[in-house]
Amino acid sequence: MDLYEYQARDLFRRHGVPVLPGIIATTPEEARAAAQDLLDGGAGLLVVKAQVKTGGRGKAGGVKLARSAEEAAERAAAILGMGIKGHTVRSVLISEGTDIAEEYYFAILLDRAERGYLAMCSREGGMDIETLAAERPEALARLPIDPVAGLTAEAARRIVAAAGFEPGRTADGVAGVIERLWETLVAEDATLVEVNPLVLADDGRVIALDGKVTLDDNARFRHPDHEDLVDASSVDPLEARAKEAGLNYVRLSGEVGVLGNGAGLVMSTLDVVAGAGEGHGGMRPANFLDLGGGSSAQAMADALSIVASDEQVRAILVNVFGGITSCDTVAEGIVAAMGALTGPAKPIVVRLDGNSAELGRRILRQADLPGVTIVETMDGAADAVTAIAEQVGRGAPEGRRAPSLPAPPTAAPTPQEA
Repeated sequence: MDLYEYQARDLFRRHGVPVLPGIIATTPEEARAAAQDLLDGGAGLLVVKAQVKTGGRGKAGGVKLARSAEEAAERAAAILGMGIKGHTVRSVLISEGTDIAEEYYFAILLDRAERGYLAMCSREGGMDIETLAAERPEALARLPIDPVAGLTAEAARRIVAAAGFEPGRTADGVAGVIERLWETLVAEDATLVEVNPLVLADDGRVIALDGKVTLDDNARFRHPDHEDLVDASSVDPLEARAKEAGLNYVRLSGEVGVLGNGAGLVMSTLDVVAGAGEGHGGMRPANFLDLGGGSSAQAMADALSIVASDEQVRAILVNVFGGITSCDTVAEGIVAAMGALTGPAKPIVVRLDGNSAELGRRILRQADLPGVTIVETMDGAADAVTAIAEQVGRGAPEGRRAPSLPAPPTAAPTPQEA
């Protein structure tokens, strides 16, 4: 879960990372009140910053200075509602400003390839780190961090020296902040902690002026307070429904709904559907949905309901390999799920393989479910479902078999043929 800047700064403050005071606001009136509070507290300069989970806010006009409460309200009114790289600004951070002597960069991220962490530091902060890494890689110091040993005081001093800081008060201040950022990462189970810029103020303080944090959702059970950080407005409603049902679901941008049991099988199905779709109008997967090991009738009903609720879905592929759960149980779940579905029906292609696959196919044939096509191979099923999706897009009615489609060579016989 990515955090907004104000949330990251709150975590930094909790773990002793120096940050400037700031107040979140969602309206110009709230911004005016927040600015007045900061001014009354001694702030001489204010910064109004768009809160979106993307970079490039300054270039887009999402960061503006203000010197009065009225000016802060005007800046907030101009920023709220802006679109920045596809993100709509719904809140702004009214923060105390400071005179900056120098800007630096620092980040710690999970390096899965090396099974550890990577710390990065540069004396050139405030710019796109991707640009710096590409154009002047020598300006970005990198230091692998052993997750067992952690980022020690000695390691903090090493990366500061590698970044080109001369020994002295500033280097010591940056190293101290780095140690506390590591503490933040470990304590909050984060996979990324980034500060850009980390600044040296005119008064000699080293301050985290901005912050980006990504939390590990798999560790959320250890952090009940992290639930308060979830932005409900940015959560896809279908993904929320799937989570409540205990399903692993990710919404994509295609036209073919995909259900399977097991993450590996579903990932393979996405690839096969995308490949088959190249020959059928560019049809693509609309989602990733892993039913899990049980694939019960209720799980199938929930999964089909969620996928069918996606307006972009034209046809659905159910691809199940029977293992611990046999295919006859899966077939019975599909039959029960079809009876429980509400709303417009959508064509469904089913491929069953593995334990009791033939029995499962027989159950589906005998049920003679409208709009359900049985195909025995994964390639054949992907070809059939993308062809149906293409035809639905051309105006064929949903909820029925596409009569003009040639039957795949591996398609199971219809009930009449059987």
